[in-house]
Amino acid sequence: MFRNSDSNHIDLLLLGTVLALTTVGFIMVFSASAVLAQQRYGDNLFFFKRQLIYGLFGIFMMFLMSKIDYRRLRPLAYPLLFASVFLLVLVYTPGIGFKVGGARRWIHLGPITFQPSEFTKLSLIIYMAYYFSKKKDTIKQFKKGLLPVLLITGLLIALIYPQPDFGNAMFLTLLLITFLFIAGARFIHLGILGASALPFALFAVFHAGYRYRRLIAFLDPWKDPRSTGFQIIQSFLSLGSGQLFGRGLGNGQQKLFFLPAPHTDFIFSVIGEELGFIGVVIIILLFMILLLRGFRIAYLAQSPFASYLALGITLMIGLQAVINLGVVMGLLPTKGIPLPLISYGGSCLLITLMGVGILLNISKRLDAKEELNRW
Repeated sequence: MFRNSDSNHIDLLLLGTVLALTTVGFIMVFSASAVLAQQRYGDNLFFFKRQLIYGLFGIFMMFLMSKIDYRRLRPLAYPLLFASVFLLVLVYTPGIGFKVGGARRWIHLGPITFQPSEFTKLSLIIYMAYYFSKKKDTIKQFKKGLLPVLLITGLLIALIYPQPDFGNAMFLTLLLITFLFIAGARFIHLGILGASALPFALFAVFHAGYRYRRLIAFLDPWKDPRSTGFQIIQSFLSLGSGQLFGRGLGNGQQKLFFLPAPHTDFIFSVIGEELGFIGVVIIILLFMILLLRGFRIAYLAQSPFASYLALGITLMIGLQAVINLGVVMGLLPTKGIPLPLISYGGSCLLITLMGVGILLNISKRLDAKEELNRW
């Protein structure tokens, strides 16, 4: 049914970059979480072992997805969406969905813990790649072109937001608007969509007191350094104390019960303290290489579906990285978006690696493969 590639070529630059970031993630999760894990669970390897298991399985899935023709995902666009809705509903099911830190975002099936919103990101990207490649001639029409994808994305957001998960709800909104812009939607429609989303965003911020306090802390963290501004100030102290070469791996001080979530949302602060400015620059350069490679694959892809799919996966990784780094550096309000491939979190790591596997498969079938290799 599909033309099989007779080449064993694999994009070594993309693969090497992803494996390097994942390896850094393993090391830094252990460094950032060992003391906390020992205090909470009596096992300093508690978080590291779980990250390693998900990571190794994710690497296996990455290579598996790199072998499966990406075109086989086209007929799975709607089934994957239905699966996402089903999993998001399970989050609210007693005995299956459970709370962590006041948020009901995870499902627990035996020894497996999974966050459905991470799977939803990839399934929505596959759907939008299929939809926009099919509807490219009607994308400027609101009823035939925009309304169906708006309704489907709205349903997913409606299921994610009450968990509560404002960060991922806004992330899906941003992903949708970016896709619409690239697909050629009319600016008037994008303007109406943005104007319609703004009141909901403002309501979400002012309705929940902790979100409003985070916004105030972002504007002036030093106004209340012991409460609302504590998190970002500790991040500043962690990043600044690393100076040029860092304190050395494992020698960070802010992770010792000062920096909240040192192995998850603020792991980049630990990297800055322990590996210094040099380590920070290397991590940012690795992400830049990953994103440039992904955009290059999207540009050279042989079909609209492949191009949208590669673009969506690259945006999924890139937007999350930019948001996380922006929060850690005080450029954006605090929001629970992990740093892809590095932060602790098995669901995010697994889905990201599967997405990279799809990217690798698309790169194998490029019409302009020689041009990609010369880059």
